[in-house]
Amino acid sequence: MSELEWVAVALGLINVALVVARSVWNYPFGLAMVCLYALIFHEAKLYSDMVLQGFFFVVQIYGWIAWRAASAAAQVPVRWMAPKGRLVWGGAIVAAWAVWSAGMARFTDAAAPWVDGGIAMMSVAAQLLMARRMVENWWLWIGVDILAIPLFASRGLTLTAGLYAIFLLMSLAGLFQWRRAAAAARGAA
Repeated sequence: MSELEWVAVALGLINVALVVARSVWNYPFGLAMVCLYALIFHEAKLYSDMVLQGFFFVVQIYGWIAWRAASAAAQVPVRWMAPKGRLVWGGAIVAAWAVWSAGMARFTDAAAPWVDGGIAMMSVAAQLLMARRMVENWWLWIGVDILAIPLFASRGLTLTAGLYAIFLLMSLAGLFQWRRAAAAARGAA
């Protein structure tokens, strides 16, 4: 565990706590965290997660803009996807997972191309859905956390595995809070 990993973990905790609270201020912490994790995952040969950090950087900026535009209040409004949207997103995630992981397995020396690829593709979808303020993003983050904890532990990233265990608990809290907020918004409409 390096000092860099400690700082990335601290930034990650702050970032997700602010996301759960629906605060637009989660984004500066997220931007700093993904920069550090790109370096950490490169050293661990988790290339899908390394590349994912670049995607996260771009989507963090998009999310920051989208969330600021969505709300003048302290908390951004959230909503549910339509059932058809869930099917489309689910199919796209599975297809992207298969294609990405096959490429990583064939063309790199990635340590765990299939699990790492699954984490990456579910994370891409979850981050996009979070930027769009969809409650379903939390189900994907829960899946990511469940896969990431043993993967990161197996690569010697014990602190990061612990962070993802905390992320799992925070994702459950986020799901609960965002479901309640979406229900309240639907009831008010």
